[in-house]
Parts: sequence; C-alpha cells; structure tokens
Amino acid sequence: MESAKKSLNDPNPSANQVENIAEDGFEKSDPAFEAATKGQVTTGYEELGAFETIKTFKLCTLVCFAMAFSAATDGYQIGINASVIANTGFVSRFATTVGKNGKPALASPILSGWSSIMSCGQIVGMTTLPFLSSRYGRKVAMFTYWVILVGSVLTECLARSWQGWLVAKLLAGIGVGCLQSTVPTYISEVAPTRIRGGLLMCYSFWWTLGSFFAQVALQHLSKDNPTNYLTPIYTQWAQIGIMLLIYIFVPESPAWCVNAGKHDRAKKQLLALNRGVPNYDLDRQFQALVMAVEHEREVAAEQRREKWYGIFQGTNGLRTVVSCWTNLTQQLIGLSLFGTFGTYFFQQAGLADPFKIKVITNSIQIATVIVIIAVADRLGRRLLACSGTTLCWVSCVAIGIIGVCPQVKASTYIFIFFACLWNAGLATNGATGWGYIGEISSQRLRPYTAGFAAAVTCVAGVVMNVLVPYMTNSNKWNWSLKTGWFYAGVGLPFVAGMWLLIPETSGRSAAELDELFERKIKPWRFHKTETATQRLVQLKKAEEN
Repeated sequence: MESAKKSLNDPNPSANQVENIAEDGFEKSDPAFEAATKGQVTTGYEELGAFETIKTFKLCTLVCFAMAFSAATDGYQIGINASVIANTGFVSRFATTVGKNGKPALASPILSGWSSIMSCGQIVGMTTLPFLSSRYGRKVAMFTYWVILVGSVLTECLARSWQGWLVAKLLAGIGVGCLQSTVPTYISEVAPTRIRGGLLMCYSFWWTLGSFFAQVALQHLSKDNPTNYLTPIYTQWAQIGIMLLIYIFVPESPAWCVNAGKHDRAKKQLLALNRGVPNYDLDRQFQALVMAVEHEREVAAEQRREKWYGIFQGTNGLRTVVSCWTNLTQQLIGLSLFGTFGTYFFQQAGLADPFKIKVITNSIQIATVIVIIAVADRLGRRLLACSGTTLCWVSCVAIGIIGVCPQVKASTYIFIFFACLWNAGLATNGATGWGYIGEISSQRLRPYTAGFAAAVTCVAGVVMNVLVPYMTNSNKWNWSLKTGWFYAGVGLPFVAGMWLLIPETSGRSAAELDELFERKIKPWRFHKTETATQRLVQLKKAEEN
C-alpha cells in the first residue's frame, strides 16, 4: 500500500512507527513493512495488562464507563414495558377486556401491539441514525436520541389510553434503538484495546441494572401501592438528566474525526481522552488511527465496495453476519419469554409473586455480568458467548420437560432454578453480544454494521413479541411451561451456529481484526493466529534483549 509506505518513511521521527528504518526503505520481508501494508503499527501499549491499562488510561476508561451508563435508561425502558403490564393499576387504566376470573384484563393483541411497536421503533432508530452519526459525528447522534427519549418519557407520563401508551412505546423504541446502535460504536472506537471487551460489556451491566431497578420499583409498589404505576415512570427523568450531563462532557470519537477528514479535531479529542497518560505520544497514536482508516479505504476501493451497503458484500458481509449472530440468537432462545414478558410469563405460569421472581432473576443477571466484565479480556469473548448461549438452550429444554411432566410441589422450584440458569446464560450472551456488535465490523462501516446488526435482532423481536402473549396467555394458547419446547426447537440451529461463526476478538486492535478477516481465518482459530502487529512486537522485544 503506497500510503502505508509514505506514512512509514515520514521524516518526522515522532510520526515514524518503526525504529531503525533503512534509508532505502523496507524489504518486503520486514515485519514493519508487512504491518504497515496491513494498516497496523505498534502504539507502545500492546504489552500492558488489563489493570495496568486502566491505571494508564484513567480518563478514557471513565468516559467509556459513563457512556455505558446510558444503557441503564435502555434497560429501564425495556424493564418497565415488560413488567408494568402485570401492575394492577396499569391493568385497570388500560384494560379493554375481562378475563376468565371476571376482572379487567389486557387483550393479547394490545399487549403484542405495545411490544411490537417498540421493536419497530428500535428498527427505525437503528437503521436511520447511523447515516446521521457517520456524517455529523457521534455526539450529534447522542443529542438526537436524547431528545427522542425525552419525548417518550413525557408521553408515558401523560398517556391515559392504550393508544397513548402505543405512541409512547414507539418513541421509546426509536430512542432506545438509536442508543443501542451508537453507544457500543462509540465505546469500541474510544476504549483502549486491552480493556475494550470489559468496557463494552459495561453496556450490558448498566442495561441489566436498569432493568433490575424497574423490577424493584414495580415489586415494591405491588406490595405497598398496587394501583400506582406512574411513580416508576416519573423516575426516568433522573436518568434522562444524567444522560444529558454525560453527553455534554464526553469528547467526540477521534476515529470518527479521522474518517471525516477532521485531523486537527481528532488530535484535540485524543489529547482530551488521554489527558494524564505518562509519555503520551500524540503523533504516534494519531498515525495509528490514520493508517488503519487508509488501509480500509484502499481495500474498499480495490474491491469497489466503498458505499455503506458494503456491509452486505464479501468479507464485510460475513462480519455483518457475525455482528448479528449473538444478539439475534437471544431472541430464539427465549428473550421475549423471560425478558420482555418475564413477569407476565411467571404470573401466567401460576407463581404467587411474579415480581419477586423477576427481581431474583435480574439479580442473578447483574452478578453474572460483573463476573463476565472481570474475566472477559482474560478468558476471551468466544468461549463466554458460546457457553452462555448453550446454557440458555439447555434451560429451555428443561423447562419444556417440566411443562409436560405431571406437576408436583417440586415442579415450581425446578422451574425457578432453570429460569435462574437461563438468566445467567443470557447475561453472558448479552454482555458479549453487544461487544460483538460494537467491535466486529471495520472502522469505516462500523455505525452501519452496528445499526443493522441491532435491527435484525429487533425484527426477530417483533415476531416473538407477537407470539409470546398468545403462547403464555391462559385465555389464548395457554402453553405455559411447554413454551420452552418452542424455543428449544427454533434456537438449536442458532446455538450450533454460535460455535461455528463467533471469533475471538480479545486484545485485537481494529486493524488486526481487519487482517484476520481479510485472511479468511476460521473463527475458532482467531486467538491462535499471529498478526502483523504481534510479529512487530516480538521483533522489538528481540531487539531490546
């Protein structure tokens, strides 16, 4: 690549990425030349451990963690939508029919409509905002969906009919969809490579925590004030306020600035994010970004795949499938059943305190995500993602078996046990899934790939959100625990696909992932394959010794 040679032959020592460069250039066998042609250079931080990286990049780590906090609003919105439909006051306000027990009830078509319209809104947000984000920057995207979320919360507070709640859910879906496609992208672009996995998984942590708070609020109200459903809605204003403060102060993504040709701004944002980093070499870090972007552009130009729809073509098409797969599999192993309609499912299954069970399962998810964040960059994402997904599938099979066996006193406890295992598996799948959405794609196409991958999940969610109320509603199909068999059947091919498609990305820079995909390395061999950057690091270590 001609641009790579120019970058490496730059007479400015601070911009040179490799020491001891011969005056007549590089031989093709030189690891530095090889790395440069692949858009890779060493940054000087490749050998840092996870804890050392956090200590070195304190501010950058804090920014990513704060951005992940945005997901608490996402989780709270999803949690409220899932559980408020079992609140006595909410049912009384929005009921349109009478159940078998003679009490007001929510009609299944309306339940499906609320959930489906939110998923449709997510699809709209995920597929439209990337165009705004790519052109005007990540911060403009943040403020855009923040305004939409303000509108959704305001509508929820004022809605007094099922149609009003439908509008609120549409706005919430659009806002959440925009958030889901933007935040993982931003974190992936800003986070230090050595701890990128853990920081991306903080998104899942805050999402789970937000959902947990929704369950706690509704469980508390079901005991003390069962007809009050508005207080949890009002509490969302606090989250909206904190989000605004975060978005005002976080810097723009330097990677986006380079993509947009705003090099001076990119350097300014790099300095802002890395303030206080000892011996920080701005020119070297900036050059690493530039070379990776130039390499991707040159490859795209050679293949005539420069437009946004390159996400469906060639190697980038495969990367899009991989980005989709983990989160899409959630929908086919029971996300709508245990997540979106978890409290309702437990209620229809005959559990005495469905809110309490939901709080317990969410607590398990939180504990699991904390463990996953701690070990993600050490154990790797692939093993965690595949194992967690498989655990969910096994739990669905077990719950299906309970559903067809004679019911005894122990059946309820066994059901709860496997529901807890399912939630532990989902927490693992979800934490890694959002990571893959953020980091698998090329830098050039990241917002489009992330948006599309998240939207595909929501398309499956629309279908499941229509089906689950019918499957679980005692007034309709009344499958109850036998619903587990449905998810065991549709989920099996996707669980198998996890083991065949999902690669290991831990510790790999964006340029290294480009190389591995371009070389068509098998997903299960990613972690065993040496990249040009690794060879260059080994060369430097040998020279130092």
